[in-house]
Amino acid sequence: MRIIDQQPLASPFSATSTAEDVMAGLDLSGRTAVVTGGYSGLGLETTRCLAAAGAQVIVPARRPDVARTALADVQGCQIISLDLADFASVRTAATHIKDSFDRLDLLMGIAGVMATPETRVGPGWEGQFAINHLGHFLLACELYPLLAAADGARVVVNSSAGHALTDIRWQDPHFRTGYDKWLAYGQAKTANILFAIHLDALGHDDGVRAFALHPGKIITGLQREMTLQEQIDRGWVDEHGTVIGADFKTPSQGAATGLWAATSPLLHDKGGLYLEDCDIARVADPDQHMDNGGVREYAIDPEAAARLWDLSLAATGSQPVPR
Repeated sequence: MRIIDQQPLASPFSATSTAEDVMAGLDLSGRTAVVTGGYSGLGLETTRCLAAAGAQVIVPARRPDVARTALADVQGCQIISLDLADFASVRTAATHIKDSFDRLDLLMGIAGVMATPETRVGPGWEGQFAINHLGHFLLACELYPLLAAADGARVVVNSSAGHALTDIRWQDPHFRTGYDKWLAYGQAKTANILFAIHLDALGHDDGVRAFALHPGKIITGLQREMTLQEQIDRGWVDEHGTVIGADFKTPSQGAATGLWAATSPLLHDKGGLYLEDCDIARVADPDQHMDNGGVREYAIDPEAAARLWDLSLAATGSQPVPR
């Protein structure tokens, strides 16, 4: 990815486009997709649309019983157990997928947490970084042989405008010197973008392209760790929980950019890009507010992406993706 490539193209879709708009007329018969978080919020919208287009969708779920209920009416969907905070669980799920399929066309990392109380995972890793980034990193590395076996696989990971809150805290990524739930979220979202950049650099010769994206502002289960008063104070909802914030999207509109990233022919031969509103995002000025869109330069730095990749390999003990 070159910084010159990080600019909008002539997408026929926009911030108001829905998942159904993006998927209209597409036939994904014979394609296989893995969608983490594919049973609630944006993930549920994504799973429904991919399955309706004919794809076989595997939904790794921390709560399989809840997933089965949510997806009871969706044909062509398989649910397996996976907890992104438990690396043994990630490896077990990946082994099951590799034993069941000979290729994987789409890997969509939609599961995540936001602004959680301080949580420690594994040997003391900060929870949001571990779940949002390291768990997806390990899953992608484990499934890489299936992605490389497909004809033009895509990896799509949900980041956020929240990446503007902070770069990677290289000297203290696990907040051992004091925890801030929003900085921890922002760091995890920056990590999602850097992950996509380096995976794309490693995978493009195998036809594996990767994208990160901001889905927009949407009220879903992602806000479950926030109190109602916190959401009221931020101007997102009223005292009844009704969305009142400006420019908030519906879940279908929120799922649209991820589905566009997964399927758009306009992205053929492209990768390592950050997307928003069903288009490639521009590079943001460092002093502009995150609500004005764009991607920060530190989040698309190839050297930082390679550095994070090596850090993540060491943390997860994953096998390196073949170069």
